[in-house]
Amino acid sequence: MAFVTLFLCGLAGGLLGGMGMGGGTALIPLLTLFGVEQSVAQGVNLTAFLPMAAVALSVHAGSGLVRGRGLWALILPALAVSALGSLLAAHLPNAALEAAFGVFLIVLALFRLRKAVMSPEFSQKIQK
Repeated sequence: MAFVTLFLCGLAGGLLGGMGMGGGTALIPLLTLFGVEQSVAQGVNLTAFLPMAAVALSVHAGSGLVRGRGLWALILPALAVSALGSLLAAHLPNAALEAAFGVFLIVLALFRLRKAVMSPEFSQKIQK
């Protein structure tokens, strides 16, 4: 894969990751569109996530946007389930990983669409 393509995929993932929106949501599909296997794209995303998350966390914490209350109640189950998910993903074929990620993106998009449509701002724009 050409350096420029990888660089542009990294820019898209970094931009979204820096804003806290999940850079992998863009990085994984972009990599797979350019011929990278799903399992490899997920591994690349996890590797790229660490430095992106460290930078984004320091910026958001410096801006006072990080709250510590209840953090361990979020982190501990997430660590346990991520370990189980990693073991599962390591044994699934690429087709199953692609399908699962595709379903996840569709469900996420539907939830976001519902939230946007139900917002007061959307209702006001429709009424005008």
